[in-house]
Amino acid sequence: MNAFDFLTKDRIRAPEEGITMMLDKGMGPNMVEDFLEISGPYVDLAKLGWGTSAIHERELIKYKIDTYLSNDIIPYPGGTLFELAYIRDKFDEFLTEADELGFKAIEISDGTVDITPEERNRIIGEVKDVGFMALTEVGKKDPKKDHHFTAIDRVNLVTLDLEAGADKVIIEGREGGKDLGIYNNKGDVKEEDVQVLMDYLDVKKLIWEAPQKNQQAYLILKFGSNVNLGNISPDEITSLETMRRGLRGDTLGKVDL
Repeated sequence: MNAFDFLTKDRIRAPEEGITMMLDKGMGPNMVEDFLEISGPYVDLAKLGWGTSAIHERELIKYKIDTYLSNDIIPYPGGTLFELAYIRDKFDEFLTEADELGFKAIEISDGTVDITPEERNRIIGEVKDVGFMALTEVGKKDPKKDHHFTAIDRVNLVTLDLEAGADKVIIEGREGGKDLGIYNNKGDVKEEDVQVLMDYLDVKKLIWEAPQKNQQAYLILKFGSNVNLGNISPDEITSLETMRRGLRGDTLGKVDL
């Protein structure tokens, strides 16, 4: 029983809704265990950010993966590691290693490389065929390149990924949440872009990278408590859950559970 349980109630959500994706930037095993003891119930996906998995001992990574899995959290390596494997023509080896380590999902992105739609389609299919959850990401990590995408361009890219079999599509926001995707250079939400994506897409299929509190609050108020959010730092997981439940001033009295 939670403290003050008479003042709140659990979120009720469908399997595809209310996902929280946490960004693990190199947490140690003891830190992971301590974190999960208090915030584990509020995490669904754990991304071992960019290429962090490649600079730690295999047994340590396996231990962390097993720890996440034992807490019903799906771990996966960051998209940058996939991109490195792709440009070095090591994709098959990458999938084998990911499977042997115990990862259950793969992020397919082209944030720093260029991949044709045909190749992207093929890769999504291969990831699914070998039993992984396929998470794709739309957007570039260089703001100058990302600015070339209109909101409709993003809609079309998301649609192609979903048609190819992606389980969820991540809207790029990076760790900082500024000057990319649906955010301007101050980190404020570009509401007109969000509206376009909302008009054309099933938002249950999207995970919005939203590392900043104002972004999380906006998306919760726009789409409800069970909007899918990602790139949340470990120390913000509990804070985010309180916003989802109307236990923080940003959403108090403004959300339905």
